[in-house]
Formats: sequence, C-alpha cells, structure tokens
Amino acid sequence: MTLGQNTKLYETPNHPYQGERIAEESGLTGRYGLTNKEELWKAQSELRDYRREARRLLGESQGDAEAAAEAGEEFLASLKRKGILGENDSLDDILSLDVTDVLERRLQTVAYRKGLASTPTQARQFIVHGHVVVSDSRVTIPSYTVTTSEEDTIEFDENSPLADDLHPARAEGQE
Repeated sequence: MTLGQNTKLYETPNHPYQGERIAEESGLTGRYGLTNKEELWKAQSELRDYRREARRLLGESQGDAEAAAEAGEEFLASLKRKGILGENDSLDDILSLDVTDVLERRLQTVAYRKGLASTPTQARQFIVHGHVVVSDSRVTIPSYTVTTSEEDTIEFDENSPLADDLHPARAEGQE
C-alpha cells in the first residue's frame, strides 16, 4: 500500500436491504447521536476486532482460559482501561460484548451522560465546536474513546461561554 491511499476503517453490512437491521441501526444512531451509520459500522468493526483477538488468544491456548488470560494480559488491561470491560471480566466476557459497550465509551456519549448537554447531538456539537476539554486538553473528536481515568476530567473549557452556568444552551438543572 502506498502512502495517501484511503482505507476504510469499517466493514459495511453484507446485505444492504434488511429491514430489521436497518431499523436497529437507525435506533442506535438516534440514541447515541451519531451522524450516520458509518460511525456505527466503525464501532461494530472495533468490537469485531476485539472479539477476533479474544478468539485468537483462546485458540492459541487450546481453550485454557487461564493460559489465554496470561497471554492476553495487555489486551485485557487495555479494554479495562478503556472501560469496555469491568475489573473482574475475563477473555470470555469479550465474546459477549455488544456494540453499545463500545458506543458508551465515546466522548460524545460520556459527555451527555455526565450532564454537559441535554441530548447526545448537543454533546456532539459542543465537542466539535471546541467547548469540551478532557484532562485540560481540548478534544474536538466526538468518537474519542474515553478511558476510565479520564472520565472525571471531562468538563467545559474555562474559556468557553458554556462554562457559565447561566448560558441558555446549558441543559436545565445542570451544575
């Protein structure tokens, strides 16, 4: 591959016209404030990669979960740091993850759940317009994966007009 070539970071569905899948995707894009299904497909591809790695680790150790966990210690630690897995989860738990587990760790969703915005779409707008900081660094990418250690450091930029509690765009009843 030469530099400058575009490569997709996701796989599209094999059958483009399945009513049930389309309805499910539309529901998820609305619930998480995604701009299009491409963002959902990227999250699904990310989840697919996690599962593929878990299966590979389990396969290499011939189903011995302890040996697989030892071999995949870094991989497990990474998913726990990202908040996709809980502290007591193992490689087997990766196979039972859902795409919502990946979508819940997006900056857009975390900012909305934290109460910085009244809708996921508004959270996306605040992020893209540079009003939100993570660990005192401005992040303008709604799909940024928030680690568990960064979760408490998400707030409005002190120079943003939205930092004022009385700003009309702020959701009612927010701190």
